[in-house]
Amino acid sequence: MYIMANEAVMRNKFEDAMDFTVADGTGIEKGALLKLTDPRTAIAATGTADMLAGIAAREKIASDGRTQLSVFRRGVFDMYASAAINVGAAVCSVTGWPNYVIMAGSTASGAAILGYALETASVGEVVQILVDVGSGGNQIS
Repeated sequence: MYIMANEAVMRNKFEDAMDFTVADGTGIEKGALLKLTDPRTAIAATGTADMLAGIAAREKIASDGRTQLSVFRRGVFDMYASAAINVGAAVCSVTGWPNYVIMAGSTASGAAILGYALETASVGEVVQILVDVGSGGNQIS
């Protein structure tokens, strides 16, 4: 397991970020991959194929009094691959690798799909991801 932060870095912005509720006591780094919880709340993505809110547009300092955070849902981002990723493959979050992505499996669908790879990558390599949360249907493994 990697302990480094490895947050996503925006290369191309397609649309403005949208606001999600966050817990005041939670700290979130800019570029963190966020999971969607109910109601319209974002927390750190921690599992494989989490339902995703998107990528944090700014830093959220713990206990700063803010309970809203802007989240990018569309754009091109540099992200880290937790395993080999083929160009054009749908990607999702992965357990034990915060802010990394992995090729989505056959059971990933809806908001579990972060987007797809614009290039091929090997484990630990930076890969350009076209982020479009929920852009994929069921994937072929």
